[in-house]
Amino acid sequence: MVTTISPLQGLALGPIGEQRVCFRGLTWDAYQQIFQALPHRRGARLTYDRGTLEITMPLESHEFSLRLIEVFIRCLVFELGLKLKTMGSTTLNRQDLDRSSEPDCAYYIQNQPKVAGRRVDLATDPPPDLIVEVDITSTDIDKNCLYAALGVPELWRYNGRELSIYRLENGLYQNCDRSPTFPWIEKQCLYDFLAEAEQDEIEAEQNLREFVQQSLHQPDQIQQP
Repeated sequence: MVTTISPLQGLALGPIGEQRVCFRGLTWDAYQQIFQALPHRRGARLTYDRGTLEITMPLESHEFSLRLIEVFIRCLVFELGLKLKTMGSTTLNRQDLDRSSEPDCAYYIQNQPKVAGRRVDLATDPPPDLIVEVDITSTDIDKNCLYAALGVPELWRYNGRELSIYRLENGLYQNCDRSPTFPWIEKQCLYDFLAEAEQDEIEAEQNLREFVQQSLHQPDQIQQP
């Protein structure tokens, strides 16, 4: 018997961040039926975009990166004295657009006063100011198009190596070097934080806070959103 070996065998592959299942040709009602039938999804996240449903099951490398990015954002918000409402992976439904998403994390910062202390209704409330998506493996959903349609002003996407930051302009996302919310922070700051956290998360957070506090003594670098 002859065994054919794939060229990929024997190579060190990168970490698998997610497992995904995709369904096509679903109506909004069919999507809602599936959503209601999966009350205990053990962290699975559903994204629906005009007939396409993707179910994502995050794995360790995904969750590790995501939780650290959450810490990174909370540190910046806290040290700058900003307001914050964290939405986590709350389902963002827009039946009128035939779209729905459960992002990795969503935040109200600039618009926090408009939604503080109550449940958010996207029919009348603004969308989250910042959404974070970690996609280490490829996704069948065009998330830039989806979140642009939802009107999300800022989108961070991390693929396990690089962070892409997008700012919404005239209904389309523009790739930018720095966050509109934290314009004085370079991407390298996040990369350094993630690398340090591989060794010790507490020390990495302490170093990040010290960096932000030192930067606060240089007012010309700090621009409030």
